[in-house]
Amino acid sequence: MNPYAKPNEKKVGAHRPKISHLPSAIETRSRSERLAEKHAVAAERRAIKKSVRRHLQKDLLAELDETSV
Repeated sequence: MNPYAKPNEKKVGAHRPKISHLPSAIETRSRSERLAEKHAVAAERRAIKKSVRRHLQKDLLAELDETSV
């Protein structure tokens, strides 16, 4: 947080208030449930990227073996 920020600029980054686009009557998940879902999605994306990197590396090594033989 920037100590020289104007009053309206102080709530930025991690300190900014979270905006809920649904009323609390409709949104029944707690903050921790939403955060857990967000982390699960991020972990799934990381796993997909890791799998793709491994697959591409395996293909590259196979291609290099073919050209060197």
